[in-house]
Amino acid sequence: MKLAIVGGGSTYTPELIDGFIRLQRELPIEELVLVDTDPTRLELVGAVSRRMLAKGGHPARLLTTDDLVAGVTDADAVLVQLRVGGQDAREQDESWPHEVDCIGQETTGPGGLAKALRTVPVVLRIADVVRQHAKPDAWIVDFTNPVGIVTRALLQAGHRAVGLCNVAIGFQRRFAAEAGVEPDRVALAHVGLNHLTWERGVFVDGIDRLPQAIEDNVGELADTVELAPALLAQLGVIPSYYLRYYYAHDEVLHEQRHNATRAAEVRAIENQLLGLYADPRVDTKPEILEKRGGAFYSEAAIELLIAIRGGTDQPRVVNLRNDGALPFLPDDHVIEVPARYIDGRFVAEPVAALPDDISGLISAVAGYERLALEAAVGGGRDRVLRAMRAHPLVLQHERAEKLTDLLLAANGRFLEWA
Repeated sequence: MKLAIVGGGSTYTPELIDGFIRLQRELPIEELVLVDTDPTRLELVGAVSRRMLAKGGHPARLLTTDDLVAGVTDADAVLVQLRVGGQDAREQDESWPHEVDCIGQETTGPGGLAKALRTVPVVLRIADVVRQHAKPDAWIVDFTNPVGIVTRALLQAGHRAVGLCNVAIGFQRRFAAEAGVEPDRVALAHVGLNHLTWERGVFVDGIDRLPQAIEDNVGELADTVELAPALLAQLGVIPSYYLRYYYAHDEVLHEQRHNATRAAEVRAIENQLLGLYADPRVDTKPEILEKRGGAFYSEAAIELLIAIRGGTDQPRVVNLRNDGALPFLPDDHVIEVPARYIDGRFVAEPVAALPDDISGLISAVAGYERLALEAAVGGGRDRVLRAMRAHPLVLQHERAEKLTDLLLAANGRFLEWA
């Protein structure tokens, strides 16, 4: 198997390498290509990745290149993990919305729209190269945020693609550890859109443990997602951490205004990581990588690749076409739910009817996502304004006007039409 990682110079990549080493019997990789436009990162990450593979006894040949065509040629799968504009652009996404009393976040709200506008055209160009040069049945696995919008862009353009996020696998691993069982014995009733999801059930050997967990440990669970225990008790589900931007918007905004941005924190961690990667003695995944985010990213990616290669039909949480799973959304919208890989495609597991408060919020954000994709593909201030105004965290026209102007001022250099 040949696997290409576009954005391979990311400090995340050794997390993947570590997983490839641990699970090399389940996922045999003969050739691994890291593709990146940043020569310094590519050199450092490539070097530590080679040392890790050697120490772990993995036979894969690892190559690095800035040539996308060479990198994806004859690839069986292409994993895309990009951050257009780097941490500098992220820091802006987390800052300028504050001027209009909105949260600043890289995937949710106004900042998420900015990221989508920067990212979708780049990923679509990459996907066109993959279609031309990778193997005919190659899959694109998208880990690039905002995953739901980017995956829908890929599917809308006819690419063989699936989106991946690590939120669900993080919950699965947590509950497996608490139950003292192997992760594959835990199945989640996970539902929503990317970064807008709820855990409605946690099944251990087919028995739902979530109601009892909420009754016994609601305070601990609430602390995990930084939400009020009363909210979880009333909902009877566990919202993902990203629901905090909706359920506790003003509290989050206050915190953001009085603390350093997450981009600044990540930049500092990345600098430390790159320093470690430059040390020829480092041949294992550094512990500080856990602070970078993306926990269990490698396991999620490997489980998905194993499924694509026909290794298992166990449900995995992915981003895929709705196709009736959530009847209140269009079939071509992208949702995040458990799905099985059947006959060359991902098929969503049945989803029980949702309560109105959850389905209503999903519907509202999905409407914004469709407009955001139109803006990312078609360009133009009017499309950006319509998407901005549609977001549930914005809504007011005057606020949307101001946010649109701030977005365009901060991102003009990334937008070909601006």
